[in-house]
Amino acid sequence: MLLNGLNKGLLLFLCTLFSTFLLAQQATIIGTVIDEQTKEPLFPATIKVGETGTITDFDGKFELQLAEGNHELEISYIGYETLIESIAVQADKTITFNFSLAESVNLLQTATVSTGKYEKPLGEATVSLEVLSSDLIESTNAVSLDQALEKIPGVNLVGGQANIRGGSGFSYGAGSRVLLLVNDLPALQADAGTSNWGDLPVESIEQVEIIKGAASALYGSAAMNGLINIRTSYARSEPETKISIFGGRFDDPKDKTKKWWDDTRYEAGLLFSHKQKFNKLDVVIGGRYYQQKDVREHSDNEQGRLSLGLRYRLSDRLSVGLNATVNKQDNQSYFYWLNAAEGNYRAHPTTLSSSTPTRFYIDPFVSYFDKKGNHHKFTSRYFSINNTSATGTGNSSDLFYGAYQFQRKFEAADVVLTAGIVGSHTKARGEIYNDPTFSFSRLDSSFILTNSAAYVQVEKKIADKLNLSFGVRYEFNKINGADTIRGVPLTDELLTDSRPVIRIGANYQSGEATYFRASWGQGFRFPTLAEKFITTDLGGTPISPNPSLTAETGWSSEVGFKQGFQVSNWRGFLDVASFWMEYDDMIEFVFVSFADGFQAKNIGNTIIRGAETSIQGQGKILGIPTNVIAGYTYIDPKFKTFTEDDQLRSSVNYNVLKYRFKHTVKVDIESTFNKFNVGVAMFRNSQMEAIDAIFENIVVPGLRDFRAANNNGYYLFNARVGYQANEHLKFGFLVKNLTNIEYAKRPGLLEPTRLWTMRVDYKF
Repeated sequence: MLLNGLNKGLLLFLCTLFSTFLLAQQATIIGTVIDEQTKEPLFPATIKVGETGTITDFDGKFELQLAEGNHELEISYIGYETLIESIAVQADKTITFNFSLAESVNLLQTATVSTGKYEKPLGEATVSLEVLSSDLIESTNAVSLDQALEKIPGVNLVGGQANIRGGSGFSYGAGSRVLLLVNDLPALQADAGTSNWGDLPVESIEQVEIIKGAASALYGSAAMNGLINIRTSYARSEPETKISIFGGRFDDPKDKTKKWWDDTRYEAGLLFSHKQKFNKLDVVIGGRYYQQKDVREHSDNEQGRLSLGLRYRLSDRLSVGLNATVNKQDNQSYFYWLNAAEGNYRAHPTTLSSSTPTRFYIDPFVSYFDKKGNHHKFTSRYFSINNTSATGTGNSSDLFYGAYQFQRKFEAADVVLTAGIVGSHTKARGEIYNDPTFSFSRLDSSFILTNSAAYVQVEKKIADKLNLSFGVRYEFNKINGADTIRGVPLTDELLTDSRPVIRIGANYQSGEATYFRASWGQGFRFPTLAEKFITTDLGGTPISPNPSLTAETGWSSEVGFKQGFQVSNWRGFLDVASFWMEYDDMIEFVFVSFADGFQAKNIGNTIIRGAETSIQGQGKILGIPTNVIAGYTYIDPKFKTFTEDDQLRSSVNYNVLKYRFKHTVKVDIESTFNKFNVGVAMFRNSQMEAIDAIFENIVVPGLRDFRAANNNGYYLFNARVGYQANEHLKFGFLVKNLTNIEYAKRPGLLEPTRLWTMRVDYKF
């Protein structure tokens, strides 16, 4: 036994000695990885030698242990050209290597995060994904994001609400099937599900990602038709300040009898941002002031917004931060015109509304990479809205939101696991929830909506060609508030709902620049508080609550492919997709009676099928740098069963869903000549075939005649010219609605006349 003990001790000693000897043969390489152009650190860039590797920290720094000898180092970062370097290292030596990566000119390599909540190339997405750059937002003077989103194929805005491929119609300002996010945090007004475009910091946007199709598995209820994710920028290594001033004048209508104003109708404003690093603290400050005197009567508005972004790097693994925005507005509007002749830029006096909303949010967050490379992320939001109104439509709401996300990359198996839990609490109150028939046990007569969810998604890459993804989410919703509404007891059956949703997707790279994809995902949307409980008036017609409203469900499927190409020095990609969406118990506002007016109702089951093709490219055509984004979308939106009630409510006697454009064409081309850039844009929407019959027959004066005279849809043209005086100063001249046409995105409300705008951008 003693001998055995000595043998074991000797063996342990030899193993320790051998391990020490091996470690002594190791070399250490350290260094940084930066952007070749901006000199910004890239995080997290990957440095690999065979199966051994590491990633950079927040400052672009890395450290890697290697055996003595010659090695081939691979340095990569999504959206950048991969760099291969041969190096030689000696044992017991620490050697410094610094690397600069160039941005990829291949648009299919554009870095995106929305499909899997981690960075991956655009070409490898398993769903239709579009990217809107900050350069296009700036060059088109899109002073709010909704103006820029209309350039994206398949995206339309009707009444200020985004819909994707006809997944939504006209929601009367309540309920959205497209989730709006800012840095992965929900930005829809919590009680109504509306998009407040003026809240979004366009001056600090890095890029916008748009997912087309159900995204509920990762993002929850309101994403059943897709999502819009705004990614804001961080401070650079060098301080940067940017100021943009613009002013524009509206033309008179072509028909001078329709001009009701004597003064100048205009819009003007200022955008600014400042980005700076203070050691480990990143600071971004931005803001906007905007004023408009609209050609539409009683539609003037004034807005002021300030935004703040902070990120502090406590270590190379841990960072904390906070984003905040406050937005104050003074708005006027009307629901439909006085008449369709000389009064279609004037307000019908019964439909006037005004509001002075104040909205602000505060978003603390924590990001931590543990020693095993797992990413832990905690995000939270407090979102407060106080909307005072002189027309009886005031309301306020408070949202408390928190989420934890865990992400692990299994390098050997080429698997990414993402999981998380989410909780939110919304409290809403105000005049629109004060129906006198409501019976409350709560002293403040408020409604409370709570939501909790858990999700997991797994993405697997096979043979570096096939990407597979599977996600599942379980969500629970509950409303507390009134005990009875119009004598109807509010039971748990009417106030709670929970269910799982799943999503699967695949992407196969069959060639160097050829990607085929297919996806299927379920959607689920719980009604908003406004849809269930709103009480207000619309041009003398009531909008009444519907406590029996239930959740809508459905699924969305797609097959498509992306084909990259190069013609001389011009590179781009063609995307073709076919899609099929089905919704059960779809929610829309419908006219139910003269006593109750409009209500949000479960209108039945629907099918929306269609196809879409788009092209994006950049580079030189005939020696001229040119960027192109263009697309065509066709949809066929129908009820599964077209009932007699559906026909009576519709303005047409055949089966088609209301408030959709079947055919949409979008083109934007911009070319650069020395210091000048010239751009043109064209939009084509076919006729909105079906609307609510009551609008044509009774409510909106002259609407039937106007629609009959404009039954071919419309073509809209915009143009712009820019001049880059020097590296700091740029001038822009823009024309919107170049041909000064009369057109309406929704019935009863014309869009503005031709607008001439001058813009000056100064960066230092």
